[in-house]
Amino acid sequence: MKTLLEVLQSGTDYLARQGCDEARATMQHLMAHVLHCNRTALYSRFDRPVEEAELAPLRELLKRRAAGEPLQHLLGFTEFFRRDFLTDARALIPRPETEELVEMVLKKIPDRPVRVLDMGTGSGIIGVTLALELKERAKEVVLADISPQALDLALENAMRLGARVSTVQTDLFENIPLEKPVLRQEGADSSASVPEEEEKDAGREMRFDVIVANLPYIADGEELAPEVMKDPHTALFGGPEGWEIIERFLARARDYLNENGFVALEIGHDQAAAVTQIMDGYGYNYIEVLKDMSGVARFPFGYH
Repeated sequence: MKTLLEVLQSGTDYLARQGCDEARATMQHLMAHVLHCNRTALYSRFDRPVEEAELAPLRELLKRRAAGEPLQHLLGFTEFFRRDFLTDARALIPRPETEELVEMVLKKIPDRPVRVLDMGTGSGIIGVTLALELKERAKEVVLADISPQALDLALENAMRLGARVSTVQTDLFENIPLEKPVLRQEGADSSASVPEEEEKDAGREMRFDVIVANLPYIADGEELAPEVMKDPHTALFGGPEGWEIIERFLARARDYLNENGFVALEIGHDQAAAVTQIMDGYGYNYIEVLKDMSGVARFPFGYH
């Protein structure tokens, strides 16, 4: 019977031969997942025998990882902003750069209650994280996505983590009215009274102080790693140049901003010049593109 250390080493060697990145860390994650412990606990258990009943599911996970299935899908979650988010094939796997975007957005949000829209929410990581970090300052957080499957996943994450959010299925702003209409029962007399709650809400402007968007920005036809292609293609490819969906978003987003509100985006490594030109053309103010930790101009901000 092999010890835990021997299994870790043989699994690492196998993944390395299959061309998997970060083979040792991946093997540690899978071993901890099978043994229901964290990676740190493995170091105190190297001499522990590994039973055959434990090896069987581990072998299956190794085969799937070697075939290109993302580690996050195998584990069923990914860590983002110190929280575990459910992750599966319904939405894009969160990237490390997106954590940097959330940190930058939090620094720019004023110290007052705000309304937030997370456009293209996917698994909900941005909107849910902002709702949890802002706490009582989160007056309203709306998660929007074209995919009903992604919205289901986002809502699962919000419920698990205790975030107060709402969701809307929409192709960008298509199903987000600038004003809420007065709701009446079908066939009701036009002079009939409207319930107080509806009357108070009717005509309320659907505008936001912050609109964050991590939209598809990869050019159609660009070759990607096999594991990246496991993500939904609608969450990856943004048009012939990559930024076409972003342009559609920017064409309308400013109308949905409150005065002094801002939009924040994550874009491709070579798209800063094109996106800032688009933002300028649509009348955004105080445009700036912040850099990620690698020095890449990655995060455009623009104000109403």
